[in-house]
Amino acid sequence: MEAAEFRRRGKEMVDYIADYLENIEKRQVYPDVEPGYLRSLIPEEAPEEPESYEDVVKDIERVIMPGVTHWHSPYFYAYFPAASSFPAMLADMLCGAIGCIGFSWSASPACTELETVMLDWLGKMLKLPDDFLAGTAGRGGGVIQGSASDATLMALLAARSRALRLILADHPDRSETDIISKLVAYTSDQAHSSVERAGMIAGVRMKNIATDSKFAVRGDALESALQEDRSAGLIPFYFCATLGTTASCAFDRITELGPICRAENIWMHIDAAYAGSAFICPEFRPLLNGIEFADSFNFNPHKWLLVNFDCSAMWVRNRSDIIRAFKMEPLYLKHDQQESGLVTDYRHWQIPLGRRFRSLKMWFVFRMYGLNGLQAYIRKHVGLAKEFECLVRDDRRFEICADVVMGLVCFRLKGSNELNETLLKRLNSKRKIHLVPCQLKGKFVLRFAICARTTESRHIHEAWCHISQLASELLQELPH
Repeated sequence: MEAAEFRRRGKEMVDYIADYLENIEKRQVYPDVEPGYLRSLIPEEAPEEPESYEDVVKDIERVIMPGVTHWHSPYFYAYFPAASSFPAMLADMLCGAIGCIGFSWSASPACTELETVMLDWLGKMLKLPDDFLAGTAGRGGGVIQGSASDATLMALLAARSRALRLILADHPDRSETDIISKLVAYTSDQAHSSVERAGMIAGVRMKNIATDSKFAVRGDALESALQEDRSAGLIPFYFCATLGTTASCAFDRITELGPICRAENIWMHIDAAYAGSAFICPEFRPLLNGIEFADSFNFNPHKWLLVNFDCSAMWVRNRSDIIRAFKMEPLYLKHDQQESGLVTDYRHWQIPLGRRFRSLKMWFVFRMYGLNGLQAYIRKHVGLAKEFECLVRDDRRFEICADVVMGLVCFRLKGSNELNETLLKRLNSKRKIHLVPCQLKGKFVLRFAICARTTESRHIHEAWCHISQLASELLQELPH
């Protein structure tokens, strides 16, 4: 394909994408296909001769769209949002065209420097302490990771490296193997599974701390676990707090937990993957109070801040902690500017070597929406969630199972878990809306998350009518 055809085809693809998104609510939100559906629709081997672009595009609707779950449909209420906006899409096109692999400053200076500035912009929107901003006298800074899972693992590995370094400085006769065998990390029993998985990858034990009636970790629960483990000869070194848990959007009490971690020299990482976007709104910023005690903090603009996947923002208080854990300097990656002390080489801040020019989409979105526009978007979703909560509370057959703080409503029919499992199966089998469940205090609960950029009040009411109707049919089938 030459440039002239690319111009023409590119315009056609933009039209296709715009039509897809403008009409997405007309598509069935969840696909009606069986595993393996796609293999029979395409040849067993790649073609030996080139095929036409027209033939490729024709197969999008025949092969791809039947198997797509439409995350940006206003009838998609599962998981958490997957951010999407036209400015971010345009920036991603430019990112793909530039095609740099920004592992170091010299690999493409703009790639590194725009990222550093965008993380400072975003940090200032959140009113993070100056320690976390690169453009201050602080020693920290921000980086774009692929996901919150990556950020949690990076923080855990950096914490492990720091703990080893400090212990060996005081006890040079001890072996690393012995120390690692006694290290213990902590997180909430409501934390995302990626936290436990990070412990598996890092080779350290991960203990879950029991939560209170609001599904939050409190200071006394952590203190109790620390005392027990220290008495057993273990070495606490890391705690992952969650602000906005996956199951119910609960918030660990970091104002209680932070001082404990600081006093015990335990690395506190804060995972706010979904909820962090809302902290740009003054009314939600108090939920981040206690951030001043954290060693690292992460949230996903690619969930709720209109920046397309992948874009997970991570900040560290002391960049040397993370760089020491991962720094390697083969000759082919060295460059003259790194000796100046003025440059950042982000390959030392992440697991992969290569990285895309992801800060472009932050730059586009922040400039074209502005802080006021981003705040309005968050508030709209929160308002829609509150609207749905009211609909549920007005129906005595249902109950709300957790505080509705942001864009997630956890609800269920009053009755058995089996009853609610059946309701969810019927809802998803109809494929008009899409939900996923969670378990809270042993109860099977339905999660209703406001996800799509285009969701409006009418979609919420349509969804509730559908849920209510299926609930009525199900309850009528029960023996009286």
